[in-house]
Order: sequence, then structure tokens, then C-alpha cells
Amino acid sequence: METDCTRHESAANGGVITPLPAGTRLLHIGPHKTGTTSIQGAMFAVKDRLGGYGVDWPATTRHPMEAVLAACARPGMMGDAGPSEKQWLQLVDKARGAGRRTSVISSEFFADAPDDAVIARIVGQLGRESVHILITLRPLAKVMPSQWQQYVQNGLRMGYEEWLEHMLKKAPYEKPNPSFWHRHRHDRLVERWSRAAGPERVTVVVVDDRDRGGLMRTFESLLGLPADLLQQVPDTANRSLTLAETEMLRNLNKEFRGNDLPEELYSKLVRHGAVMHMKNACSPTAQDVKISTPQWAVEAAAEIGAEMAQRIGTMGVRVLGDPALLSAVPKPPTQASAEPRIAPEVAAQALYGALAAAAAAPIRNTAPVKSRTVHQTSSKELMMVLGHRCLKRLRRR
Repeated sequence: METDCTRHESAANGGVITPLPAGTRLLHIGPHKTGTTSIQGAMFAVKDRLGGYGVDWPATTRHPMEAVLAACARPGMMGDAGPSEKQWLQLVDKARGAGRRTSVISSEFFADAPDDAVIARIVGQLGRESVHILITLRPLAKVMPSQWQQYVQNGLRMGYEEWLEHMLKKAPYEKPNPSFWHRHRHDRLVERWSRAAGPERVTVVVVDDRDRGGLMRTFESLLGLPADLLQQVPDTANRSLTLAETEMLRNLNKEFRGNDLPEELYSKLVRHGAVMHMKNACSPTAQDVKISTPQWAVEAAAEIGAEMAQRIGTMGVRVLGDPALLSAVPKPPTQASAEPRIAPEVAAQALYGALAAAAAAPIRNTAPVKSRTVHQTSSKELMMVLGHRCLKRLRRR
């Protein structure tokens, strides 16, 4: 028996997508690694042209992350300053002030909203009768490696296969990253937001990675925008790390934690220094080894994906795309992966990024100390001195 969702899906596959009503406040909630950054970049690039088509982008940046973290009562990234509720309320005011224009707010961090009360408050602040929730989904087997390396960028020290064991085999599947299943148990995510907004105000888009422009075209249809207005915007800062880059960072995380250094230092020197500069300065090559998911985990993820797709199909929400993609099992690689090795120039760029970040926070006067050469000083002492100096500068700011 076909559900309403299945009929909507068939219509979408035939190219017929009913645009959202004028004045809708579209909330694109991700979750993470489902094309959110691509949409944010494409929309922000043409934000000054959107008004001519009855669409508004109320955020002043590509991604209003701090405002959304505040809305979801979540802390900032490791070592970053906490978000301000004022930022969220300003964004709400702009969205509500769009009048008959359709306003769009996109952030994968909406998927981190902790409970029904927070979600209901967000929907209520935007005006429940005008809100429409958009959820983009990709297969778990494609999400997992991207999420693992992202967690490593925020301090995780666990290797990929051990992390998969925890996420897929060790109940209650909450360590070391409880946010993973909160975001990526997609049926429960859809259910939480449907309870707040109503299933008739929820659209689920299953992203087909074989159609590189498909997600852009879907957004254009939903918003009544002309075809091909939204285009991919290159964003090296958002690229995934290679296996070698991730392993280098993971080992750095071990040293960092092992020396009890402050989180503010990690934010400044590692995430916004070494990692950001490495991403911007170095592009992966065909020789770089990608993060590979073992077949047992791929099959386990596909089984969970099938269960999630079946449940979503009974919720009365609109589904665009093919839910069967969520349970597809990719073919295993035909050749064994090569040994991951960090290129010297990549390591150099990462080191330079950390040094440049440290140089941006110079210290003023320090008490005279007995002169010692670097090779006479332990690595722990060097890191502590550098951390102390950077923190003094950060606190003065």
C-alpha cells in the first residue's frame, strides 16, 4: 500500500515539485554532512538577487552558526566563546520581517536541538503557521567517515574503526560522540520536528550523490527560483580531511590532551590555525588515501538506513527523492588502500598555520628567564609556554 509520502516521492521524480507558499519561513535543519554547506554557499552568493524572486536570506553570513547554537541551547565549538541569544533573536526578527517573501534559514546545527521543548520554542518564535522544516538526508555509510574526521577536528582521539565499533556495536551507542545518533537517527529527527511543526509542514529530501546539481535544483523548485540560479561555490575550508591528515590531527589531539592544555589554545592554534590553513593551502590529490569504511559497518549502516526510511514513510511528511538510497550497500573497493602518508608540504602548511595563529597573539613584557635553547626544553614545556602566552593575549582581548 502506498503512503502519501510515496506518492509525493513519485511526483518529485517526475519533476513536479510544488513550491512553498509565499511568506513561508523555511528552516533547513541539515543534519550535518547532507549538503548544507553547499546550499548555504550557493544561497549566500546570490542573496542580493533573491528579493526579485520573492525570497529572503535574513542571515548576514553564509552560516549563522552562533545564532543557531544559541537557539538550540548548545555551547560553542571546543575552546570557542559561547553563543549569544541576542544573535538568534535578531535573526528571528529579520525572518519575521520578510513579509510575503519566503525567508530561508539554513544550519545543520538545528539538528542538535536537544529536546521537544527547545524545538517547539524555535518553531513558535518563527511562527508555527508560517514555518516549513526541510531535512536533507544521505546514506549513513557516506555520512560516517565525514562525521568522524569532523569530530577529530574538534578534539576526538579515537581511530575510525574503533569509533565505528562504539557507534554500531556498543550499546547505548553514545560514546564518545552522543551527538552522532541524535543527528543521524534520521527517523527520530524527522519525528521530533514533525511533532513541533506538524507533518504537513515537513519536507524530507533524499540527496542523490550521483546527481551533483540535484539538491540545488530541488531548492530552486521549492523556492520558486529560476533554474540554475544556485551554483556550487568552492569552499576549501569545508573540505573533508584525507586519512593521513586526519591521523596527523588525531595524534596531535592525543598530545594536546595528554599535556592538559586549555581548550582556548586548541581553538586558536589547531582548529583555526593549523587545520584551517592546511585546508586552504593544500588540495587532496588522487594519490591521497581516503577514509574507508569497513564492509561490516557499511552493511550495518544500510540496515539501519532501511529501518529509518520505512519509518519516515509512515509519518505523513513529504519525501522528495528515492528513500531506497538510504539503504543501498556500496560495492567494496576492488583494491586494497595504500598506506596513508602525510606529504611534507601538507605538514609544513599545518605547522605554519599554527605558528601564524600564535604570531597573531604576541605578548608584551615577560619576566626575564634563564636562557635555554629549544632542544634543551621538553615538548611539554614548550607547549605550556606557548599556551600561556596565547591565553594571556586572548584574555586581554
